[in-house]
Amino acid sequence: MSAPMPVLKKPVGKRKGNRKLLSVLVLLFVILLSVLFFNSSISKISEIHIEGTAYTTTAEIGQAAAISVGDAFFGTTSATIEQAVKAIPTINKVTVDKAFPGKVTITVEEYPVVAFELLSDGNLTALLANGSELPAANEELLVNKPVLSGWKQGDEYRVELAEQLGKIPAKQLSDLSEIMPYPSKAYPDRIKIYTRTKFEVVTAISLLSEKIETMNAVIETQEPGKITLLLADTYDSFIKTDPENEEGS
Repeated sequence: MSAPMPVLKKPVGKRKGNRKLLSVLVLLFVILLSVLFFNSSISKISEIHIEGTAYTTTAEIGQAAAISVGDAFFGTTSATIEQAVKAIPTINKVTVDKAFPGKVTITVEEYPVVAFELLSDGNLTALLANGSELPAANEELLVNKPVLSGWKQGDEYRVELAEQLGKIPAKQLSDLSEIMPYPSKAYPDRIKIYTRTKFEVVTAISLLSEKIETMNAVIETQEPGKITLLLADTYDSFIKTDPENEEGS
């Protein structure tokens, strides 16, 4: 008789144990590389460029952004930096570009200067389109901008005026020479404007952006005079004609 075949034992699962060991080694290797990377200079901010500023200092922007050369490149996001810089009163828009390795570019768009004011101490202050003010250290920014006179600090209509002036194209804004408050019961925000083309204009802040085209049309076609742009629009020339001379001519 033939002997029965012995039962073969299943091999011990060495392969599974090897896989676990390999996974642990790979994980340790990745951790080691991460530690080396985040402690190396390549993971740090090496350059910070700030572009688009005219009167906001790079120090102000850098302080608001809360980043500096040597900080971790991945320590903060572009959106976080943009939000922080946007909080500066003079800044209208911000774009932050991060380029690996280590380069951060902050590009800003400031609110434009729309007017200026001579203070009692003789210094000039610039008024921005959002109503913010700053010392007019660079007088070139005030060229072809209207001067505000007779306005009280804290006047609620002053900020509204700045916002309306910000909507006017630079070419049209450049003709405005002086703006003063001229309130009435019907129009508490009424103003009087003197232009460089020798016109006197009475209108309201709330109507300014709506009426600016009408004002320009009169200025371009008529002799210097008084223009009223309220509920009704009127024009009265400063040059008075003599009816008798007209009849005799």
